[in-house]
Amino acid sequence: MDLGGFNWTLLTIIGPLLLAVVIIIALLRNRVSRDVADKSERATRDLYREEDRVHRDDDDEDRI
Repeated sequence: MDLGGFNWTLLTIIGPLLLAVVIIIALLRNRVSRDVADKSERATRDLYREEDRVHRDDDDEDRI
């Protein structure tokens, strides 16, 4: 019995389909929602502002 045709079918049809499914699943699982990214950016900006304010206050106290 010759199974060469079956192996060829696996390599040319089922293999790429399986690869596409795995890539799609990986992309969907690793997506970052826009809300989470915006919240992270906002929190980072707030931290930088707070740090700048503290440093400005420290500089003002040193000058007195």
